[in-house]
Order: sequence, then structure tokens, then C-alpha cells
Amino acid sequence: MGGSVSFWDTAGAVVLGLWAVVMWAAVGVLAYANHGPVRPWVFTGATGVIGLGVLGQIGHVQEHIAQAGYWVAHPNAKPWMTPWGDGLANGFGQVDPTKPSLGMEVLHLTGNFIFLAGLAGIMLITKRAASTVSRRWARMGVWMQGIHGLEHLLLTLSVAFGAKQAIGLSTWFGTLQPGPGLWTYRIWWHALANLVGSVIFAIALYHLWRERKVVRAAYQPAVHPTATRVIDDRMVGAASS
Repeated sequence: MGGSVSFWDTAGAVVLGLWAVVMWAAVGVLAYANHGPVRPWVFTGATGVIGLGVLGQIGHVQEHIAQAGYWVAHPNAKPWMTPWGDGLANGFGQVDPTKPSLGMEVLHLTGNFIFLAGLAGIMLITKRAASTVSRRWARMGVWMQGIHGLEHLLLTLSVAFGAKQAIGLSTWFGTLQPGPGLWTYRIWWHALANLVGSVIFAIALYHLWRERKVVRAAYQPAVHPTATRVIDDRMVGAASS
């Protein structure tokens, strides 16, 4: 497999992996900064994380929709991946070419971590506006996608450590034998999980847009009371002169 992997497949896998790493590094820095005094740049940074999460999930969920669509036409065939998805899986597969399915597992794990980072971005940006509807939806999404991410982590680690097939909820912990039954169950399990998660993400984004003024205002530096009094006194003096 290693010799058949193109430069572009390798480059794509590296870029996607770095994308996930950079997003989570940003989440960590922003979360730490958000504990202290108001820092307006946290709002900008969290907005960037959310935007990258949206972009990543669009690419991720279309892969699952394409897989489900292919299943409808070929219900007994092995799971299908788009050419770009297959290429990225080949790129990630170079981690251990002796395990043919590892690249696909790493690809989906990476996609889920990018999605989860986007939801975490909404939690970050609404931390100082905790009563917003967008924060409640984002919290729901983080819990759901966190569980889904753990599922993909389990699937990936089981293959990496030599299991004959991936072990997780979507494989009945490895008890389902390879074949149409397993393929059908796993394809639809992940497709529905991603669709539901994407809907929750979209609703959180919708409410975040509606509440953007409240959220943005929470990141504006507060005016010192003494300065406010000076401004008020000057305005009174100017009005009386």
C-alpha cells in the first residue's frame, strides 16, 4: 500500500491532521485565556475555530451521505468511500501499512475531532453569555459528539492494537462478522449520528447568529466607573455652559 500512495494523498492527510491539531491547540489556548479578564481576541479566535469546524463538518458529513447513498443502490456491497475520502484514508494508512483499515479509521477519527472542536468553539464564545440558547444547543452537541468521538477513538485504537476488526458500538464490539449485515449497520449508525450532530450544530449556529450582539458585547472591555463619572461630569458641564 505504501508504494501506491500518491504525494497528494500524503499531503492531504498531513494537512487534515494538522488542521485538527491546530484547532484543538486553539481551543486550549482560548479556554485558558477565557478564565481571566475579558480579552476581545478570544471572541475573534473562537469565531475562527467555529468557522473551521463548519468547513470540516461539511466535508465530513458529505462523506457519510455519499456512503449511505451508495448503500441504497448497492445494499450488499462493501462500504464505499468517495475518491477524495479514499485518498485521504490511504494517506493516513501509511502510519501502519500492515493494517489496511487503519487509515479509514484515523480519517474518520480526525473528522470527528474537527467537528467536536467546532462545537467546543461555540461553548467558548458563549462562556460569558451563559444563558443563551446557542450555548444550550452547543452543550448538547458537545456531549453527543464527544460520545461519538470516543466511539471512533475506540474503533481506531482497536485496529491499531491488532484487533481483527474494529471494536465499538457500531460493530457490536466486534461480534458482528464482516458482511452485508455489519456493513449496513455501521454505515447507517455513523450516517445518522453525523446527521443528528450536524443538525444540532446548525441549530446552535442559528441561535448564535441571532444572539451575536449579546455574545459580542460580553467581550467588550468594561468602562471603569471613575472614567464613566468623569465623562458624565464633562457632559453636564458642557451642557450648562
